Amino acid sequence: MNVAESHTFRAVSFPWRLHVGVGALDQLADEVRRTKAQRAFVICGRTVAHKTNLLSRVKDQLGSLFAGVFDAMGKDSSWPTVQQGVEAARAAGADLLIAVGGGSVIVGTRAIAILLAEKGDPYTLMTQYPEGQPPVSPRLMAPKPPIINVVTTPTTAMNRAGTGLKNDQLDHRMEFYDPKTRPVAIFWDADALMTAPPDLLRSTASTTFANSVRYQGIPTMNPLVEGDRRQAFHLLHRALPRIMSEPDDVNLRIDLCTAAFLENRAADDGADRRRERDQTSSRAYALATALHIRYDHVRQGEATSAVVPTVTRSTPPPDVSVAARIAEALGVWNDGMSSAAAAAATAEALDSLYKSIGMPTRVRELGIAEADLPLLARDTLKNFNANPGARSDSYVDEMLRLLRAAW
Repeated sequence: MNVAESHTFRAVSFPWRLHVGVGALDQLADEVRRTKAQRAFVICGRTVAHKTNLLSRVKDQLGSLFAGVFDAMGKDSSWPTVQQGVEAARAAGADLLIAVGGGSVIVGTRAIAILLAEKGDPYTLMTQYPEGQPPVSPRLMAPKPPIINVVTTPTTAMNRAGTGLKNDQLDHRMEFYDPKTRPVAIFWDADALMTAPPDLLRSTASTTFANSVRYQGIPTMNPLVEGDRRQAFHLLHRALPRIMSEPDDVNLRIDLCTAAFLENRAADDGADRRRERDQTSSRAYALATALHIRYDHVRQGEATSAVVPTVTRSTPPPDVSVAARIAEALGVWNDGMSSAAAAAATAEALDSLYKSIGMPTRVRELGIAEADLPLLARDTLKNFNANPGARSDSYVDEMLRLLRAAW
């Protein structure tokens, strides 16, 4: 019996319920009751709390189950606001957390769940970076309060288990990993999705699209993963160019949420996400993370679009067949191309797409001084998702080379 490598696999599923469309939020209280929770605590940012009716809708749905709200979660899930959220949730006696918003709120809510439950020092619970050794992510064993995510942007944070917090006192993010912080329910309520401005949707989806493009080059995917990855790419490639010109089409927003969800499901059903990242995506992710974490005015999507075309052009895959699959997905492959030529054509296609929707394609367009580039290159060293192995000066040199080319 000859079974292909792509057809020898393991799939992992997690308990969740998804509610989508007009009036989806009407099921919120039922989902809370399903967990037997009595005190549902809401976490959001100031925009959701004070510039939309979403918080009042959530309160109305919860009724007597509503235990309070923390409405000041910061950009990139900043450590000070997470600390404040933990204190507020603990004071409210929260036994369930509801994140209402985009990626920063959802990630920050996971951190609050961890710190409500775990007894250790947060700085020992986070991923450790011992000198001269690979990073170590501690196991977080305490039961966590259930989480429900009411999503406003198409963020891949919606059903993941990793948590990264901005902490200006450290030279890297605070990183935690706990599968027990995956949501028990997710809501893509049509009216909730319409509260996000188009430029925020564009930014969030641009990051997902960059990753989806690279995943098209994976040589062997099991049938479950292949289906999810192809559909995610199809939805992104169709919806992203239209989101700025058709901002009132809620179907596009649901398509983008679906793509983000499918990318996460593919990661669960396939190999380890970090092993699936090729050199291009790992480098781009590390650089983009350094940019949006260091500068408050830079979003992750804009940081991604500013580096991805250059990194794509500068790091062609060793295997031309990988470059060919990616170029073919974007419609720029020609027979006989070398890997470098295919990577260059891919970079041009990405550059054109990003420019067509008003996204930056150079680091200088983000208002970053060229003198800051060495510091940013050093910031890429401690990023578990991009660089879980050795950390060296040669790695920093390579990242600085890419930054200068992208600037």
